Amino acid sequence: MPMRIPPLPSSDITPEALYVDRRAFLGHAAGALALAAATPRLAAAAAAARQPQPTVGRVTTGEDLRPELTPYADVTGYNNFYEFGTDKEDPAANAKDFRVAPWSVKVDGLVKKPFDLQLEDLLKPFKLEDRIYRHRCVEAWSMVIPWQGIPMADLVRRCDPLPSAKFVSFTTLYDPSRMPGQRRPILPWPYVEGLRLDEAMHPLAFVATGVYGKALPGQNGAPLRTVIPWKYGFKATKSIVKVTFHERMPKTTWNDVQPSEYGFYGNVNPEVDHPRWSQAKERRIGEFRRRATLPFNGYAAQVQSLYAGMDLRTNY
Repeated sequence: MPMRIPPLPSSDITPEALYVDRRAFLGHAAGALALAAATPRLAAAAAAARQPQPTVGRVTTGEDLRPELTPYADVTGYNNFYEFGTDKEDPAANAKDFRVAPWSVKVDGLVKKPFDLQLEDLLKPFKLEDRIYRHRCVEAWSMVIPWQGIPMADLVRRCDPLPSAKFVSFTTLYDPSRMPGQRRPILPWPYVEGLRLDEAMHPLAFVATGVYGKALPGQNGAPLRTVIPWKYGFKATKSIVKVTFHERMPKTTWNDVQPSEYGFYGNVNPEVDHPRWSQAKERRIGEFRRRATLPFNGYAAQVQSLYAGMDLRTNY
């Protein structure tokens, strides 16, 4: 269950009415998707969004987290995205002119038929959703972010993997002309992350196309990024250009480069310290105090059964 925490000072929170009104325009990939709804329909959608949402059977904790939303300026101005630079402010500065149209995603590996999809064709069959999730970086800072996009399970099913597929990996765009951080050998580009297929199919796993009711900015992974809320931020893949299905655990960037610090699973575990710092506490962006880190980032009730019988100190 989510931990209830007193709200941030009102001066630090984007007004809820502003966020709710934007939700009618959610989830578009910049320059690649267009919303074509009539004004009465938008008004009806906004009015419905203001109504209390049922809690029975919900898999997200969005309404519980709403009072804690990290301000939009911080969500889009303090980022880890080494493709645009290693300082937290670099991505926003270097991605301001990042263009994402046209955009295609290659689907390959253990699928019935490899194929390429244009972004608008990839998302067209799906109903876009709102999710509010905790996001925890491995460096012990965190945010609460309102995303828009689709369940990852919908994307997986669209790819039509073979029964032998047990893992899925996601690959980030490699284009040093557009991503200046890739001009330096900080990491072996392109960036690759992966999940076990049952993790990818879990109802909490998400593919984001927007944030705060706006198109996803370049610094946040436009036009398509993964969000796995019970894992550390390094497990997210941004600006995705390839989805590959595997029978065996795939190599992933940070696990390959520094396996003692970044395990394949990357689940938030306050009892397992990073070799260079404690994971027991975190600092929410916008706050000075530190708070206890929650197992599985606060989503233990929903996801811990995925790891039954596993040693989470070994499979970190």
